[in-house]
Parts: sequence; structure tokens; C-alpha cells
Amino acid sequence: MLTKKTIIIWALVLLMASIYVPTASAEAEDEGYNYSYWGEAAPAPDAYRAERVIYGDDLGVGKMAAPQDLYISDTGVYVADTGNNRIIVLNNELTTELVISEFDNAGAKDAFNKPEGVYADGEGHLYVADTGNKRVVELAADGTFIRVIAEPHSTLIRGSFQYAPIKVAVDKAQRLYVISRGAYEGVMEFDSGGEFSGFVGTNRVKFNPLDLFWKRISTKKQREQMEQFIPLEFNNIAIDDDGFMYTTTVEENADRPIKKLNPSGVDILRSEGYFPPKGDIGTVATGSIPGSSIFADVTQDVGGMYSALDSKRGRIFTYDKDGNLLYMFGGLGAEQGKFRSPAAIGMMGEKAIVLDKDTGRLTVFAPTRYGSLIRDAVVSLDNGKSEESSEAWSNVLKLNSNFEVAYIGIGKSLLKQGENKEAMTYFKLGNNRTKYSEAFKRYRKQVVMDHFGMILLSIAGAVALVVGVFKFVRRRAAGSGYYEEIGVLKNPFYTMVHPFNGFWEMKFEKKGRVKIALGILLLLALFTIIKRQYSGFVVNFNNPSALNSINELKYVILPFLLWCVANWSLTTLMDGEGKFKEIVMATGYSLLPFVIIYLPQTLYSNVITGDESSFYHLLDTIAILWFIGLLFVGTMTVHQYSAGKTIVTMLLTLIVIGILLFLGVLFFSMLQQMISFVASIYHELSFRVH
Repeated sequence: MLTKKTIIIWALVLLMASIYVPTASAEAEDEGYNYSYWGEAAPAPDAYRAERVIYGDDLGVGKMAAPQDLYISDTGVYVADTGNNRIIVLNNELTTELVISEFDNAGAKDAFNKPEGVYADGEGHLYVADTGNKRVVELAADGTFIRVIAEPHSTLIRGSFQYAPIKVAVDKAQRLYVISRGAYEGVMEFDSGGEFSGFVGTNRVKFNPLDLFWKRISTKKQREQMEQFIPLEFNNIAIDDDGFMYTTTVEENADRPIKKLNPSGVDILRSEGYFPPKGDIGTVATGSIPGSSIFADVTQDVGGMYSALDSKRGRIFTYDKDGNLLYMFGGLGAEQGKFRSPAAIGMMGEKAIVLDKDTGRLTVFAPTRYGSLIRDAVVSLDNGKSEESSEAWSNVLKLNSNFEVAYIGIGKSLLKQGENKEAMTYFKLGNNRTKYSEAFKRYRKQVVMDHFGMILLSIAGAVALVVGVFKFVRRRAAGSGYYEEIGVLKNPFYTMVHPFNGFWEMKFEKKGRVKIALGILLLLALFTIIKRQYSGFVVNFNNPSALNSINELKYVILPFLLWCVANWSLTTLMDGEGKFKEIVMATGYSLLPFVIIYLPQTLYSNVITGDESSFYHLLDTIAILWFIGLLFVGTMTVHQYSAGKTIVTMLLTLIVIGILLFLGVLFFSMLQQMISFVASIYHELSFRVH
């Protein structure tokens, strides 16, 4: 029987063990992330993890030397071992089936010279971009020579062009698509007979307007020394089952480094995600690896998904067919699952295989439960299985509740099932305004059909009420003299529609009040806060976590005070007759259109879709123009200026505001330095005394 002392000792041992034994999560820390709608990188579970690393020695073919390309199909896995001038063929078990280093060409032995691209069609026929020999070689599945597609000669090809095929792909019609180094005209197309047909998918020329300006005013000799404006060339290609070509381009800060070309060469890649499919976003210009992602390869996947390989940071970014970033994995490093110089990627079922050029190895990645759930959700939705997709997305959210694309996926499933209101909720959580508008439009139509009579009766009652109030006010005003009837409270409203009379009355008839102007200012601050926080989802692009009502005040009250002070300071030097309180009143009264428009505009924004938001933005424009017009008339009336002098005064007032802001920043900067200096002296004296 255990004694009390023994039990206490065992309890302490178990407690210490629980403290010092590492947890499973610490051993396998997730490195994945995804980008939120607001562009912030949010941590995410790993979607893929390295399962196996394969070197050439493991395949029994010796070390691979600078392999440049990898292609995976149902017939096998093909590696262009560039440095060893050979093609390695593996089966689906990733064991060696064939190594092709030479072949019989019309009775003579032939060999590759630095082959950088390989492709295999459905019958296992190999197409090798034999870069060093400037040709494409077609071989049978057993390595038997079939033909050579030699360097093309055509009037479509410029004379200085040096043919160097680096990647090749073949569609179902046996048309060849070749990426040649230096071919900035686009992808080279050959017919099934090997004859050159032309270029498809030329990139657009990208230039700096400033460079264009200097080029226009330069001499011919100077222009020859300048860099030419030519399109960027493609660096890789992949073809999906429908015959669409995915291409990548080596370009820094490109908005569309990945393209999906139809047979006519038109880019049809969808970009409906938060950001274009371009890898990392918001990358800084400094650091060990600055700048945007640069893709080396792209591969198609099931359900419209595709993955792109970033050669700069060694990361693989996977997108759905709409361009939503699903997950990211990989990276640079020496450990398993990282790369030194990734060159190519391919999909073998749900597994991903990445070829590392520097280390000469293949890394096989297998999806984790998180990655499998995402793939199941995307594929199910693509196959029309809404309920299965919704269930998979729900399970994804249990692993990563920050994954906004999952909310969109559930919303799409609910939308297909006719659950419009519920779909709206999920689209809102996923920050997808386009889909939200679609669901809201259906829901609004459903509500109108169900309550048509009540809605019509409410509108008729509201119209009758407005007409009655209008007639009542008009009757009260009838027969009264203008100057007797319009009081100090009504003066701002009268000024809004009769600015010349209103501001004259405010200044010379003493109908203006500073406290009313300040009241309008406070109302504007309040309505601005309401508008920013409660505007309809389709027009509200404010980050809720960044909204702060106190901070909002500075965007209303501070500009008002700066305008009044700057205008008063300036007009005292320009023979202005306006007093400071008159400037405050004129400026405050001019703000009334914002107060009148903002509240109904906010209510209106909650019953519209994205396609109907034009009128909402038109109201903003009307309010701004109305305000500027009132401020112009008010400034002219208060200071008794001409129209031209008023315009000059208003522009100079803006300059003075800039000077005041500069002086303010300078003052607080100097004050901070003085406080820091005094604090340093205090600490120094305290140290010496002690």
C-alpha cells in the first residue's frame, strides 16, 4: 500500500515530467501562412509536408547534374538531367525505368546537348527540348528515335533571333508549343508536322512613362544606347487537359506573372481572389531576399487548381480556378522539405514533386489533413457536390478559423442550394463583395415577392407623409417676408440652397451663430463615424479592427480648425474683411451638405448590391462639389473678395495649411528631442550622485 509521502513524490515527478516533456506541436511547428483580405499574412497549418527525398544515387543512375525540368504524366515521371545530357524516366513508384543518353538517328548515334525541357504525351512519346543542339527531339516510349523538329525559319522570325528551346509541351492535336530563350514575341507554335506556325500569347510591353519621355526627347544615338522597350519572354509552360496553356514569366513586381492562354493566345486566368496570383504580396525592398516572387514553373492540378513555384524563396503557391490562394508550402534551406534552387514542379495525384537544380534531388510532398480537406472541398465544388464541399470547408475551418477562402467556399455551396441569406453571412465573413451582392440580390428579390403589398403600402405612406409635411411648412412660410421668417436656426439650410443671400444674411444681418456652425461640425463628425462603421458591406472597405472613433474625429475637426486658422492668417494680409468667427461660421455652414447626405446615404448603402453602388458614390461627389461651392461663396462674401481673388485665396490657404502642418511636426519633433535631452541629463546626474 502506498504511503502519503510516496503519493506526493510520484505526483511531483509527473508534474515535472509534464513540464519538461516537449509537446507534439513544438516538434512539428507549422510554417504555412495565407493572406487575409487586408493583406496581412495569417498563420495557417501546413498543407503539405515532405514525405521523401530522392537523389540520383537512390535511383541507381548516379548523381544528377543541374537538372532543369520535370514532367509527370500517367505514363511516368520524366527528368531532364541537363548536366549529364540525358533524360531519366521513372515509373509511378519512383523507380528508374529508362535512362536515355543517346539514340540511333538514321543509322548514326546521336545524343543530347544540355537538354533543358522534357514532355511526354498520352502514349508516352517523349519530346525533349535539346537546347544545346537547337532542336526538339521526339522519341518513342522506349527511347527509339522518331524525328527531329529543327530550328524554324520563317519571315515571322526576326533575323537576329538565336533559337534555343528550353521548354516544350504538346496538346491533344499534336501541336508543339516551344519556349525559346530570347523569344520575347511569345510561345512558338509548331503544327503536328513540325512546321513553325507562329507565336501565341505575346506579353505586353511594360515601360516607365518617365523613360518614355526621355526617349522621345533624346537623339538617335542616345536612343540606341538606351534600353529597348521589348516584351518579357516566357520561362515555362504547362498544358491542362482542356488544352489551355499555363505560362510563367520572369518579371519583378508583375501583376500577372502567371497566365492561362487559350488557343488564340488570350490570357483567361481568373483573378477574383483578394490579390492577383503572384505569390507573396507586400514584400519589402530590403532584407536578405527583397522583392516580389519570381516563378520558375507552374503545374496544373485537379478541380481547376494550379501550383506555381517561386524560385526566389523556394515556396509553392497553390490557387483555385478563381485565383484564391489556397495554401503555401516549401522554402529555402538545407533541411528536408526545403530547397536550394528549385527548378520545376509536377503533381503526381495529390502529391507534389519538386526538382532542386543545385542539390540534384527530388522532394516528394504529401498533403496533410488540412491540405487534403482543402483539396476535397475545391474538387467537390467543381464537380457540383455542394453539400460535400460545404462539409469539407467546415472541417477546414475547425483547423484554421482564419481561412477566409473557406467561408467563401461554404457561401458558394449555400448559394447553389438556394440558401441566400445564409450565403450572405459566409460571403461577408470571407470579404467577398461580388458573391455577397449576388446572394443579396436573390434574397432581396425573394423578400420583395413575399412582402410586395406591405412594401407598396409603406412607400405610399412615406410619400404621403413627406408631401404633407412639405405642404404644411410651405403654408406656414406663405405670406411671411423672407428676412422675418428665416431665423438663425433655419439660416444654414437656407444658405445651403441660396448661398449668396444666406452668407450675406449671416454676415451683415447677424443671422449667423458660431455655436450652430460648431454644432454642424460635431454632427458631421458623428455622421462620418456612423458612415464609416455602418455603411453597407458592398461599399464599406474599412477594416473593422482598425476603426477608432476618436481617431475619426481628427479627420473632421482638425482640417476644419486648420482651414479657419490658415484662412484667417492669410486674409489679414490680403485685405480680407472677414473676422475669425465669420470664417468659422462660413466654413461650418458649408459642411451642411455632408450632414444632410451622409445619413440617408448610409441607410441606402444597406439595400444595394455592388452593381447599384454608382448612385452611392455619386452622392459623395455631389456632397463634395456642394461643399466647395458653398465654401467659395462663403469666403467671397465674408471677405468681400472678387471671384478670382477668392480662388487664389483658397489655394493659398491650402498652402498655408501645409506650412502649419510642417511647423507642427517640426515643433513636436524638437519638443521630443528636448525632453529626451533633459531626461538624459537627469539620468546622468542621478548616476553620478549615486
